[in-house]
Amino acid sequence: MKNFEISTDSTCDLYANEIKEFGIYVGHLNFVVTKMGNMTDCEDNFQNEQQYVDFYEQLKNGATSKTSILNLQAHIDLFTKMAKNGVKNAIHISQGRGLSPTIDNAKQAIEIVKKDYPDINYVAIDSNTTTVGEGMLVKVAVEMRDKNATMQETVDKINSLKDKIQHLIIVDDLNFLKRGGRISSAAAVFGTMLQVKPIIEMSKEGLLKVVRKEKGMRRAIKSIVEEAKEKYTFNDVNKYVIVHTNNTEAATILQNLIKEELGVLPDIRIMGPIIGSHVGPNAVAFAFISNQERPF
Repeated sequence: MKNFEISTDSTCDLYANEIKEFGIYVGHLNFVVTKMGNMTDCEDNFQNEQQYVDFYEQLKNGATSKTSILNLQAHIDLFTKMAKNGVKNAIHISQGRGLSPTIDNAKQAIEIVKKDYPDINYVAIDSNTTTVGEGMLVKVAVEMRDKNATMQETVDKINSLKDKIQHLIIVDDLNFLKRGGRISSAAAVFGTMLQVKPIIEMSKEGLLKVVRKEKGMRRAIKSIVEEAKEKYTFNDVNKYVIVHTNNTEAATILQNLIKEELGVLPDIRIMGPIIGSHVGPNAVAFAFISNQERPF
C-alpha cells in the first residue's frame, strides 16, 4: 500500500501514457486557439505527439493561443475526486507562483474539500517552476512514493530541489515574447530581422527573464551548453531534459552537443500547449537539476 498519492497540474507536461503509468492525478488547464477569427476551446490533455505538432503548426501559420490558470473550482473538483477515491494522503505539485497563482487556488481548495472529507491530509507544494521542470519534481515524488518513502521525506526532498532546477531556453520568434510583454514591439521586429535568439532563464522567484541574445540558433545552442558546463554540476537525481516546441532539428543538435560537452544524454520531449503558447513555436530548452541554486 502506498504511503501517499500524487497530484499535479497539466503544466508539468507529462505525456498521457506517463500519467497513466505513474498513477497520478492531474488537473488539466484550458486554452483558446483563435484562427481566422474562429475561436476553439481546448484542454491541455493531448493524447499523442501529432496533437502537439498540429498545435505548433497552427501557431506558425498565424493562430494565437490564450491560456488560463487552473482555477479554484477545478482544484476542488480534482481533490474531491481523489477524496472520493479514498485518497487520504497526497502531495500536490503546482506550477510556480512566479508564473501563476495556481498554488493559492490549490491550498484554498484543500481547505474547502476538508470540510466534507476532514480526514484527508493533502499538501500543496509550489514547484517554483513549470513545464518539464515541474515534471521532474513529479517524477522524483513518484520514485520516492514507489520506494515507500514517507510523505514528509518526499515533501522535504521536493522543497530541497525546486530552487536548483535550471532552465536555459532559446526562443525562436520574438513576437510571442512581445505579446507577453517581455520585450518591446520595436525590439521584436529588429530582432526577428537579425535572427536574434533570446536566452531566457528562470529566476529564484520563478520569473522568466531574458538574460542575453545570440545571433542564430546554432550560436544560441552553443551558448547555453557552455553556460551549463561553466556554471553548474548535475545533481545526483540525474534529471535533465531537452524540451522543444516542434523543433526536433534544434533539439537533436542540442542533445548531441550536451553529450559531447557534458557527458550526459538528455531525453528529448515536446512542450505542452500552455507554456508553449507563450514561448511560441521552434523554441528549444535545456532543463536540469543542478547542485547549485539559481544564480539570480
